[in-house]
Amino acid sequence: MTSPAPQDFDALVVGAGIGGLQTALDLAEQGYKVAVVDRDPSIGGKMIRLSKVFPTLDCSSCITTPKMAAAAHHRNITIHTYCEPKSVAKVNGRFEATITQKPRYVIAEKCTGCRLCEYACPTYVPDEEQGGFGARKVIRVPFSNAIPQLAVLDAENCWICGKPAGKCMEACPTDAIDYFQKPQDFTIRARAVVLSTGYELIPDYSAKAFGPMSGHPNLITSLQMERLLAPHGPYMRVLRPGDGKEPSSIAFIQCAGSRDHTLGVPYCSRVCCMYSIKQAMLLSGALPLADITIYYIDIRAFGKNYEQFYQNAQAMGIEFVKAKPSVVSATPEGSLVMKYENQETGESVTREHDMVVQALALVPAWNPAGVIDAGVADDGFLKATSPKLQPTLTTQEGVFMAGVSAGPKDIVDAIVEAGAAAMEVSNYLTAQHAAAAE
Repeated sequence: MTSPAPQDFDALVVGAGIGGLQTALDLAEQGYKVAVVDRDPSIGGKMIRLSKVFPTLDCSSCITTPKMAAAAHHRNITIHTYCEPKSVAKVNGRFEATITQKPRYVIAEKCTGCRLCEYACPTYVPDEEQGGFGARKVIRVPFSNAIPQLAVLDAENCWICGKPAGKCMEACPTDAIDYFQKPQDFTIRARAVVLSTGYELIPDYSAKAFGPMSGHPNLITSLQMERLLAPHGPYMRVLRPGDGKEPSSIAFIQCAGSRDHTLGVPYCSRVCCMYSIKQAMLLSGALPLADITIYYIDIRAFGKNYEQFYQNAQAMGIEFVKAKPSVVSATPEGSLVMKYENQETGESVTREHDMVVQALALVPAWNPAGVIDAGVADDGFLKATSPKLQPTLTTQEGVFMAGVSAGPKDIVDAIVEAGAAAMEVSNYLTAQHAAAAE
């Protein structure tokens, strides 16, 4: 197959979360041509998957979806989803990026997003978009407000349910299904690159901290709790995953992996205290009779109105206990029994909770090694040459960073930093143009 012709842009943005989208929009509004590349089937990053944001408790989708739509419809922005950067090298002052388009097993140019293939598919698997609590079809549009509205087929779980073709192929009115689609590389040339590659939750904390309890269905992560709280979540209400009952006692464990040298995460993940308080307040509204406890080492309310947000949670009756508990056993009813030492009283306590939420550490979602020459700091996030004065500059000229790729931060700071990255890129491109004109 012949490779597509290289595409020329002023800037390439890697990552289409809130930071990458804001950077792309700010550059596009200045007249620059921007390419956005994201590894997921839809743009929107982690923010589109949240329920609400702190401290205002505004709807997360209501903030993110307009930016997704604005980027998708902007004449100066070209979006490539379900892609991975393979290599980004500087050649004669410009960057040449080889991008791998992962196979959707659906021809994007033919797909209309009608979902007839999804309706026809008989196979269900756990839905990662719903924290694994719900089910999805093997072929599906990722979620209702996904952009682009293109189906993607999960080849690992597809068993070609019909003969001679699967039911999805038979149902597709545009013959868009292609079971033999292969990865394809294409080239993007750009004068500047912005890395906004986001974060993941630390993957192995539960197994190390809780041993055999790590797989317990009522021991969940913070992102799973976001889906339980979301109005379009898997149950449409807050239920205990293990048995579908309404929990009457919910615990949050702070610093689950953060500030832990043994796990290689010595830093504070910054947002865990505040999103746990947010989730506790939302739970208090959804389950007014439930007891909610937050076990913490320190409460770090660092932003505007964050301290008041914390005090509001205390006034609502949410209990804060200065301790670092461990889950030691499960009851026959599915509850979790924890032991801890209260750091303020010195008392050794055993308590039972229906559900336990781990505020897991934030770790980098992507390592640039072998792809692009951008330095990495000791914590694994991208290294800034001047963290206090120019936090979006990387160790390579022409490569910038935004959002959580530079380190843990909240949504407000990620958006502000995205604007700073766009301004640095604009200044860099202007200087390049001026130098070429001389």
